[in-house]
Amino acid sequence: MDRRVDDALSRKQAALLADAGRYLAGGGLGLFVLPPERNLVVARGEGARVWDVAGREYLDYHLSSGPALLGHAHPAVMAAVAQQLPKGTTYYFLNEPEIALAKRLVEAIPCAEVVHYAGSGTEATLYALRIARAFTGRSKVLKFEGGWHGMHDYGLWGTVPAQPSAYPTAKPDSVGVPGQAGETVLVAPFNDVQRTLAILEEHARDIAAVIVEPLQRVLLPAPGFLEALREATRRLGIVLVFDEIVTGFRIAWGGAQEKYGVVPDLACYGKAISGGFPLAAIAGRAEVMAVLDARSRPREQVVWATNTLNGNPVCAAAGVAALDVLAQPGTYARLAAVGSRLREGIVAAGERHGFEVQAPGEDAVFGVRFTGRRPLSNWTDLTTADKQLGWRWAMALLDRGLLVNPNEKFYISIAHTHADVDATLAIADEAFAELAKSRQA
Repeated sequence: MDRRVDDALSRKQAALLADAGRYLAGGGLGLFVLPPERNLVVARGEGARVWDVAGREYLDYHLSSGPALLGHAHPAVMAAVAQQLPKGTTYYFLNEPEIALAKRLVEAIPCAEVVHYAGSGTEATLYALRIARAFTGRSKVLKFEGGWHGMHDYGLWGTVPAQPSAYPTAKPDSVGVPGQAGETVLVAPFNDVQRTLAILEEHARDIAAVIVEPLQRVLLPAPGFLEALREATRRLGIVLVFDEIVTGFRIAWGGAQEKYGVVPDLACYGKAISGGFPLAAIAGRAEVMAVLDARSRPREQVVWATNTLNGNPVCAAAGVAALDVLAQPGTYARLAAVGSRLREGIVAAGERHGFEVQAPGEDAVFGVRFTGRRPLSNWTDLTTADKQLGWRWAMALLDRGLLVNPNEKFYISIAHTHADVDATLAIADEAFAELAKSRQA
């Protein structure tokens, strides 16, 4: 990869970073900002690579936190968008691309009989919980410690606690989240069937929904865990919601539902379903989703979940094109083969240099964690990882041309090749060697 930097372009990037620091809240787009000496402004992306304004090339394993499953600027997606743009960008009425995409989603997603569009994963999970409350007439929801369901007030409880939560209560993750919201949120440890079922039984008359990432961040579901959730929620009349924002169309064509063989009542999709454009969806059983239908019930009994740009024709056209690409034979086998080689190679490189390192998750999306704790089953297990070591390793990767989010996930795209894996493993080995040398000093 070309790491040369043009002085004029470097000055341009520095000026842009100064403007970002002045005009963007926090200097960036959210919780994660690179340190000043390594911060960058992306100029363009193509396939598995991005280039910053200073001209540096990066092999991208962040992929905009997952949406770029096809890689950047995939020709099929760009062509579909270019065809739609002259026709208009938004209508707030039915349009062909949104209908076509809805049909494709229903055909692909095991739980889907109908879908409803949203603008982001946060909106999708928020509305899914509202739908469940309306359908059941109950007010509380249960989530799992460490589970990430977006930025709304019901999702930000027990997501990143330093210590295990006092189940079934938890602390809010963000200032500004009202305590009253937490009174409706119950929290259980992921993969703990016994404790989860006890909470469900005790609060069954109040619980509208159980929401779960079937692959929780990078934690695999233990054998029988999702099955136990499905049996208990069905028996107790609770809506089971899979948050497939990350796993949908990534770990299998049918997402986690296909991969793990458990079908929920509702599922939330985003990231990969629209080829990198901002769109999300709730998919589910028609009986549950009927609370959205103003045709069949009085307006005062209809769930409000409408947004101005929902079903945007540009985003929907991109989504149809993206699913066409993903549906091609052999796509998921190639994705898994590339991801598997990378996961195994990173762990082997770390062990060669004397580190206890694991790569939990699935081949298409996994983490790298510096910990000897085995198995990694819940959030508490993940907190044993040495985050400072993970940060230093990630900075060493960044310096060598790999774009990663420290202590988070490696996302693999269908644009990544085995040659990319070879280059990445050589860089990873150098980064581990650098860490080992500094540890000995």
